[in-house]
Amino acid sequence: MAGDPVSRLLLRGVLLAFQGRVLSVGGAEQIALERGPLIVAANHNQWTEAVLLPAVLAFLRHGHRVRFLADWNPALFPPVALIYRAGRVITLTRKPAKPAFLNVFKPLFVSKVSGFDRARQALAEGDSVGVFPEGTTNRHRDRLLKGYSGAAWLSLVTGVPMVPAGLVYPTVAAGGRVRERDPMAVRFGAPLVPGKAVPEPSRERVREWHARLMEEIARLSEKSWQAAAQRTER
Repeated sequence: MAGDPVSRLLLRGVLLAFQGRVLSVGGAEQIALERGPLIVAANHNQWTEAVLLPAVLAFLRHGHRVRFLADWNPALFPPVALIYRAGRVITLTRKPAKPAFLNVFKPLFVSKVSGFDRARQALAEGDSVGVFPEGTTNRHRDRLLKGYSGAAWLSLVTGVPMVPAGLVYPTVAAGGRVRERDPMAVRFGAPLVPGKAVPEPSRERVREWHARLMEEIARLSEKSWQAAAQRTER
């Protein structure tokens, strides 16, 4: 973050504010800079993960950010908007705002280029990208949601490896629900390498690659995932 003192200050502020929330990090070598552009994909249990995980990644990567795809709604709040800007977040505008009257601000966040096309461009420019394939917060301790296949599609069309990440909550009992302030352990798995880029992968290939990713996230997060229930939308 050389030459970007505001982002450095925000990163330090986030890490200080959430001090003690990350119990341990395993497999940090899997997201090393020398691996080149990566797609980091993690399970999503708490709203604050959308702020904390990018900060942890930036810290582990010596200030090199992973650009996460994230919903536009939180950016309506000025402090979050500042963090989004510092993290160079790729905003998605698929979901409506809650409460509904806030949708009047949605045009300010809409781009002519889709979020995944912007992510593809970021990867082409050498940046790494982060995705929560579940698409929303899932507080169940033991089960992953169906998941969207956007990360798998992005990996196949660019040839960029996916790094599965499991966010584990060891203080939450089996069958319980993750609360917003429960501490986590972060585990990164070995990159899943798709091979040569395919501009238009078949639906079946995307489903298979998505299943491979979700199975790894399930293993790392100590959750279960049902392939028969997967989503294929981006």
